[in-house]
Amino acid sequence: MTALESSIEAVRTAAAAADRMKAVDIAAYDVSDLVGITDCMLLASATNERQVLAVAEEIEKDLYTKGGKLQPRGREGIQEAQWILLDYGDFIVHVMHEEARDFYHLERLWRDCPRIDLELPDADAAGADAA
Repeated sequence: MTALESSIEAVRTAAAAADRMKAVDIAAYDVSDLVGITDCMLLASATNERQVLAVAEEIEKDLYTKGGKLQPRGREGIQEAQWILLDYGDFIVHVMHEEARDFYHLERLWRDCPRIDLELPDADAAGADAA
């Protein structure tokens, strides 16, 4: 089973919003085979609490305005702004302070899951530099 195309498109919208707000280390995984309650996980990092909050707010705004009025079913971590989780049901967004992301290293949970191509403009340049 693979993630719904609508979930992948929404994750790409969220990733573009995070990228526009200068989030770093943006990655998404198709976890539909591993996790029964959601299709995709999106991770993005920011350098301070203010930026974590700004990235999460921009993602929410874009998913509402560009993603068919999507609204999160749940929001966690807004007060502390170290790790904000936005639960959209079919996908979950994690916006994390860099230190929290390094500490929890969520990628290890999904390392066997396929990565989703987010189609971000800088991703092509980074891939060309690595080659």
